[in-house]
Amino acid sequence: MTQIPELATTVVGSGPGILLAHGASGSVADNYGVLTQVLAEGHTVVGSDYPGSGATPRAASGFTLDELADAVVDAAVGAGVETFTVIGFSLGTTVAVRAATRHPERVRGLVLTAGFAKADNQIELSLGLWQHLLERGDADGFVRMRTVNGFSVEFLNGLPEEQFAQLLDLGPAGLPLGVVEQAALGRVADTREDLAAIAVPTLVIATTRDFLVDPANSRYLADRIPGARYAEVDAGHVVMAERPAEWQELIEKFLAEHDL
Repeated sequence: MTQIPELATTVVGSGPGILLAHGASGSVADNYGVLTQVLAEGHTVVGSDYPGSGATPRAASGFTLDELADAVVDAAVGAGVETFTVIGFSLGTTVAVRAATRHPERVRGLVLTAGFAKADNQIELSLGLWQHLLERGDADGFVRMRTVNGFSVEFLNGLPEEQFAQLLDLGPAGLPLGVVEQAALGRVADTREDLAAIAVPTLVIATTRDFLVDPANSRYLADRIPGARYAEVDAGHVVMAERPAEWQELIEKFLAEHDL
């Protein structure tokens, strides 16, 4: 069994619990920076970086979805947050669903954005190319591919030259070390058999201009999770960069309606 290192975890705010599950190649700060501060006004928000992201050390080898789901749940409970709504983005949606089925006594609700139950051919090709580039040391090629995957054409073409250049700049920290393992997990994760057992309020948010995770994957989740609510945002994969206010509003309204 793989030993996942202790996850670097932040806890902010007070009130009902929220657990954040980020996407591959991201971190809690990258995917949820602004949203964390907003939600912390009325919730206790817990966020853990996966192995090789943020301040969490890289795992000695790959890890399974069960292991990652257990690790983020354990980090929240260890921080004193016993029950929570899980907000998952991209790969984090598989973590969220698996957490709900493995720890039903902990999970009170789910918000799944730009998610999937199992990688389709488009996701498989993209994540496989991420691995191919990184295993050959082509960080520049990876960041360009991730940018093509991550944003809508309209968003990219509307960026000023300086902001566009910033998207391609890895900065002094460089690449998260765990991207290869995270991409590998995304290629094999499979929560299709989990969906019918979800028994908590669920919001599924599709990103309709997504080149990495086609919105059909979100519709699949919504159709198979009992009672799930489905919503769309007209954005590319990285919705928190393209349409943060619209995304935030959907989440806040859902949490309020279900007293989560």
